[in-house]
Amino acid sequence: MTTGQQIRLTSYASCAGCAAKLGPGDLARAIGPLRNLFQPSDFPQLLVGLAKVDDAAVYQLNPTQAIIATTDFFPPVVDDPADFGAIAAANAMSDVYAMGGQVLFAINLVAFPEDLGIDLLAEILRGGAEKVAEAGGAIAGGHSVSDKEPKYGLAVIGIIHPDQVKTKGGAKPGDLLFLTKSLGVGLITTALKREQASPEDVAAAVTSMKTLNKIAAEAALSAQAHAMSDITGFGFFGHSSEMATAGEVDFEIQADKIPWLPGAQNYAAAGHFPGGMKRNQSHFESKVRCGAQVDSLIHSMLMTPETSGGLLVAVAPEHGDTFRSQCKTAIEIGRVKPGNGLVHVQ
Repeated sequence: MTTGQQIRLTSYASCAGCAAKLGPGDLARAIGPLRNLFQPSDFPQLLVGLAKVDDAAVYQLNPTQAIIATTDFFPPVVDDPADFGAIAAANAMSDVYAMGGQVLFAINLVAFPEDLGIDLLAEILRGGAEKVAEAGGAIAGGHSVSDKEPKYGLAVIGIIHPDQVKTKGGAKPGDLLFLTKSLGVGLITTALKREQASPEDVAAAVTSMKTLNKIAAEAALSAQAHAMSDITGFGFFGHSSEMATAGEVDFEIQADKIPWLPGAQNYAAAGHFPGGMKRNQSHFESKVRCGAQVDSLIHSMLMTPETSGGLLVAVAPEHGDTFRSQCKTAIEIGRVKPGNGLVHVQ
């Protein structure tokens, strides 16, 4: 289907390229009162909940099984409806992989304008369903509402052994830091919405966003990773600083080792930053220390929201080769140092 040639889905999205996500500061204030309602001591089986910042909830069922629950949805970041569905599905399932789990099933979440046509919605749902099937899961239902802006995503349930749960915390001094996908999606999709992105650069970004983090998560388990998170709406600096804070350590990043998607730096130089970059910067800037040699443009790019990004994984040095061999896309970008939650970039 070539619907993308007939209608620009991204023109319906108020914030393409940043997944229309609430800023981290606003989100923290909104959910803050909820933490007082659900004390960890009252829910001992809730291994990961609101008490600490993390990618998904984890609830232990028995000594060998825990379920992972997460949800994510957003307006179109690309024009092809099937690609949009696949990207949204991969992005939603990524939180299960960030916890080290496997996908069991998912529920569709749909908001859709009445004037766009059911055939287009069917393509979005097909793209999402095929990606869930690729993950080894099933679509088991869904919910839809009428809306002026199309949105699609999933509520996802996964499974994991309680002893294998990977959280944002846990990184130890001396650990190697790996990134499993190139950055720059937010810049490219913003340029696409402004009709300034080349087809080749968009194609590379779409391929990256549609790629599941399944292999990377399985490699992290084999390498006995100490901590990991996926790089999404809060950008590289946001998610890496959350990991460093949770682990009570510092991250030392080599700027020249960070991989970028084709065209990303050109779009940054042309000013194609999504609105979420400024929100991320205002919230996470205090946690970041950049060396004098780090270009200010790179600093802004590392604050930029990503969609369906890769995993940032902390692995002990003796297991680094295991992770590299099982996750061919992994790039070593830094190390973990003693500290108190800062991200240093040199």
